[in-house]
Amino acid sequence: MEDGGVAAWGGDWAWGLPLIVSNVVFHVFGVGLINKHVARRLSRFSRTRYLTFHSAFVIGGTALAVIVLQSVEVLDWAVAYRVLGALPDNRSAMLYSLNAMTSYGHVDLYLAPHWQMMGALEALNGWILFGLTTAFLFTVVEGVWSHTRLEQSETQTPGPSDLSIIDHSPASEGPLTKVKEGL
Repeated sequence: MEDGGVAAWGGDWAWGLPLIVSNVVFHVFGVGLINKHVARRLSRFSRTRYLTFHSAFVIGGTALAVIVLQSVEVLDWAVAYRVLGALPDNRSAMLYSLNAMTSYGHVDLYLAPHWQMMGALEALNGWILFGLTTAFLFTVVEGVWSHTRLEQSETQTPGPSDLSIIDHSPASEGPLTKVKEGL
């Protein structure tokens, strides 16, 4: 088969699959460590006067930590591109990798023809990592809001501004399934 054909993709898969798996494992451990840090921060903020304000910073810090985590994963792919000679310099390798990982794709950078399948594999890796990140951030936000609601309900009587449109009681089928009536 000609260069760039299906038979030539063996190297792409041999490099791409271990990069995907190692990045997913790294990501899971990373968000696990971030989650421990978030839990520690929330327990420290208990009984604080400005719990909602502090909670916003916990969510912002979590987002920043995830960005750093994903930057390391992008760097992992960029290093592979440089080692393989798929891109000419570090700047283009990092830029290409970030474009592929995020599926942004507006920069006119191309991998060497033999390694072009790796760009698609990195995009697949990005899809998996961003899915995991979205689920994690949703869980953190929900946890912070639950923590904030719990702390506020223990320290004050509910007023009109404290009413939630969504019923989060344990008896409901899920947090988004039962809407309170009369609002």
